[in-house]
Parts: sequence; structure tokens; C-alpha cells
Amino acid sequence: MFQKLTAFWPKLWQEFTVFARLVKIEHSVFALPFAYIGLFLAAEGWPGWRLFLVLTAAMVAIRSFAMAINRLADAGIDVQNPRTQDRPLVTGQISRAKAWTMTLAAALIFVLACAGLNSLCLYLAPVALLWSGLYSYSKRFTWLSHFWLGSILGFAPLGGWLAHSPEFTLSAVLFFFGVTFWVAGFDILYACQDVGFDAKMGLHSLPVQYGIQGALLLSTFSHVNAAVFFILAGWSAGLGWIYVLVWLAVTIVLLWEHYLVQADDLDRINLAFFTLNGIIAVVLCAGVLADIFGPL
Repeated sequence: MFQKLTAFWPKLWQEFTVFARLVKIEHSVFALPFAYIGLFLAAEGWPGWRLFLVLTAAMVAIRSFAMAINRLADAGIDVQNPRTQDRPLVTGQISRAKAWTMTLAAALIFVLACAGLNSLCLYLAPVALLWSGLYSYSKRFTWLSHFWLGSILGFAPLGGWLAHSPEFTLSAVLFFFGVTFWVAGFDILYACQDVGFDAKMGLHSLPVQYGIQGALLLSTFSHVNAAVFFILAGWSAGLGWIYVLVWLAVTIVLLWEHYLVQADDLDRINLAFFTLNGIIAVVLCAGVLADIFGPL
């Protein structure tokens, strides 16, 4: 019995690490800081360990669920795209059955975490799962899929707020729109590298619809909107000069992304997509926390 247990846990851990690679769990950095922004603003300070940990579990679970659904839905497409042929479902590192099992486990963890927050979060849990799951099929029929994805991550600050105070407020809604446009903007950039493949497969995206140059302009427009909503959200929440300075730095970084990525030079998309946007999420959260816990 003991030998079976000692053999079981390493195997389970190995399967979990493969699933973590499948869903790119490290990309939780895009949504988690915004969930914390909503939580700390609603609490007007430290919300306590219970809420902090339960919200963290909920956010990681819903993001893992959404990404796993995306990988499962796109497996037949990914196998034909040279850029995505090393994904675990394509290489066979994880089977569809195991991926579905872990996906459903993530959904269950999310629902249980929502139940541990409050009744409103629990009532909204099925809506969040449905909305995030359906996104994976949106590029089959609309080029607005970038904004659909943005709205999913946009629920992070809204969900963080509702985790503490089950009521919709102007500040939380403004952060929702800020994150929606921020994510849509960098997702448009990311889609530029697949424009030829997407067109061949009949998939919809802004680069396919309007060309790379037009998509880059719409990405810039989205990030300008994001900057506007972020400053309005901070003003609505009563944040002060520390947040304003951080917001200014974030806005400069957003504009720098569009300097890095040009229609005739897409080589730095990964820098713009992964590195800079991860920094933006963390820095904006740090600015909010610094303002909440007292200016210097």
C-alpha cells in the first residue's frame, strides 16, 4: 500500500506540471494583480488572509479552466500551426481525457472558492465559466474575439471587489473596462503573427479583417482607451498622487509597446505581449496598494 502511494504522488505531480504547461499557469500574472486591486480597494486595506487566499484560488482556477478549454477546442488547429505544434495536447504529453478531467477539476475548485466568498459570487460562477469557456470558439465567427478575451480578464477587478463587497460600484466597472481594452490591445498585437495562418483556416481576427497595419492602429486605440479608463477608475476610487505617477509610467510602457511592434517588424511581439504586460499588471497593482496603505 505504501509503495503504491509513493508511486502515485510523483506521477500525479508530473501530470499536474504538464497541465500547468498546457494552461501556461504563469500567465496568471495578467489577471491576479487586477483581482487584488478590486479586493484591496473594496476592503480599503488588508482584506484578511481568508479572502485573499480564496480569491487567489478562484482566479487561478477560472483562468486554468478557460485556457484548458481553449487548448482543447483548438487542438485540431494547433497541430497545423508551426508556432503551436509543441503544445502538450499536440505532442501527446497529455491526453484529451486527462486534460478534460483537470479542466473539470479547475471548474469545481472555482465554484467551491466562489461559495467560500459570498452568495453573489456563487450565483455568478456559472456565468463566468460559460462566458470564459465560449470565448475559445469566438474566433470562428467574429473578429471581436479580442475584446471577448479582454472582458474575461476584465472580470478580475470586478470579481475581486465582489469577493469583499457583493455590490457593483463605479470604480470596479471602470477597472473592468480598463482591463478589457488593455487585454484586447495586446491580444491584437499577438494575433498579428498568425495573420496568414488564420486567414487560411477561416479564423477571424482584427489582423485578418483589416490587415496588420489596421490592426496595429486598433491596438493603439484600445490601449489609449485602457489608459483613460485606468485613470478614471483611480479617480473614482479616490486614489492619490502615487497612483497617478504609476498610471503615467504604465501609459508610457503601453505606448512603448506600439513603438516596439511595427507592421514590417513583428519580431518583438513576445517582448510586448509577455514581459511588458506582466510588468504593467504588477506595477499598477503596486501603485494602488501604495496609495491605499498611505502616501510617503
